[in-house]
Amino acid sequence: MSRISVLLVDDHLVVRSGLRALLAFDAHSPAVVIMDLAMGPGMDGIEVIKQLRRRNSRQAILVFTTYDSDADIVRAVDAGAMGYLLKDATPEEIFSAVRGAVQGKSVMSAPVASRLFQQLRNADGILTPREAELLSLLIEGLSNRELGLRLFISEATVKTHLAHIYAKLGVETRAAAVAAAIRREGMR
Repeated sequence: MSRISVLLVDDHLVVRSGLRALLAFDAHSPAVVIMDLAMGPGMDGIEVIKQLRRRNSRQAILVFTTYDSDADIVRAVDAGAMGYLLKDATPEEIFSAVRGAVQGKSVMSAPVASRLFQQLRNADGILTPREAELLSLLIEGLSNRELGLRLFISEATVKTHLAHIYAKLGVETRAAAVAAAIRREGMR
């Protein structure tokens, strides 16, 4: 695979140094921005994500943080983050997330995705069980083709399910569907 440039934004030197060594990257014209939500006084990660999005709407942004509350996840996704990783992620999860973000996939740490999936399973009938299952796989950043293969359905059926999910949640994109699902669970 070709080299992927990454820009790290974190207020902790040890985190920046560790990720820099792990990823061994060049920070010029980054393909992916990896950033924390909390960066010290006067710096708000959510606002930084919004500014990055205004400058380049296609910029891949991964949140890399210790904050795993539903509200933080929703705020980050709503601001434009493509992924949400917890700082206990393994090097393999980080590599996979960076590659996925470059490919335009949404990615989340396994604990965040698992919690969201459990919340969706317990939803009060908003989504059918199949729709909830498909939405949980969206969190993993799977393409329509990959969703179809995983669920043993055609891409056309995946698109139909996605249309129903979007309509039921009142959204237009994959990221918005994930954020809406988290938001709904936070209101219960």
